[in-house]
Amino acid sequence: MNTPAKLGSYVLGLAVVFGGALGAGKVVGPVGTPPAEDHAAMTAPTASASAGHGEHATEQVKDDTPGGLQVSESGYTLHPLTATIKPDEPTDFRFSVTGPDGEPVTDYQVEHDKKLHFIVVSRDLSTFLHLHPTEAGDGVWSVKLTLPGAGAYRAFADFAPTGGKALTLGTDLLVAGDFEPKALPQASRTASVDGYEVTLDGELTPGQSSRLTLKVSKDGEPVTDLQPYLGAYGHLVALRARDLAYLHVHPDGEPGDGETDPGPEIVFYAEAPSTGDYRLFLDFQHKGEVRTADFTLGAGERPAIPTSTPTPTSTGHADDGHSH
Repeated sequence: MNTPAKLGSYVLGLAVVFGGALGAGKVVGPVGTPPAEDHAAMTAPTASASAGHGEHATEQVKDDTPGGLQVSESGYTLHPLTATIKPDEPTDFRFSVTGPDGEPVTDYQVEHDKKLHFIVVSRDLSTFLHLHPTEAGDGVWSVKLTLPGAGAYRAFADFAPTGGKALTLGTDLLVAGDFEPKALPQASRTASVDGYEVTLDGELTPGQSSRLTLKVSKDGEPVTDLQPYLGAYGHLVALRARDLAYLHVHPDGEPGDGETDPGPEIVFYAEAPSTGDYRLFLDFQHKGEVRTADFTLGAGERPAIPTSTPTPTSTGHADDGHSH
């Protein structure tokens, strides 16, 4: 599982190979449009009727499919236009989104202060980037992207076309070179970043909206002068560890509404679609700088570890009850 592997070339659309994020392998393939078999074909048919920042509806599936598992949804398709990304080198990464008519989308609604949010994470969830591309013209988006090393990454485009519902489309980016996936960090209620401490209170309950409260402090004192970031005092991205499903997360209140305090607490409501491990990334702004605190949180009860010993005739394997 931890044996280094060599990626033969940069490819797109091979997420299933790296779905566990802890296994390594040699991957080769053509660069360009992802193959027809994307995550939609690898997941049970589900959907979302909600239209917000995160989990969204599809026409082909039921009402609870998390966002980001498909490169195409409701006639919209994410198209990476940059063929090569080298590790640790800044790249002008370009992409477009085509609509049901096959033409690049040029008209977007502003959601959370931006027309489009671009999230990139490594498959082992050790790297998280929240970027804001610029419009290069003719429906093409451009963003300066630096990936810290070789390996498999997932890119999410989160947007709402004018007159349409909000969508999150995802595609895979593979960066050539030797790599060794990292284990998922242990579950923790406290995160430290640049001298700040963030604590997490609340539980993820599968199939229900869950209240999550994050409290920011510095040098042991609560931070009560957080600055607005993306229309709130914090922005939370939650991803399911097994397949990087993009969860539906809502901030509670907004700056200037007369009710929401600028810290130390930031409240969100998240909908976990299943049991398992999730990674949470909180962006918050203080004194003009955005910082990211990250957590691992389990949703629901894990399956019990088997206590019986398999008989000599058993052909199965004991399940450790953990999925990362």
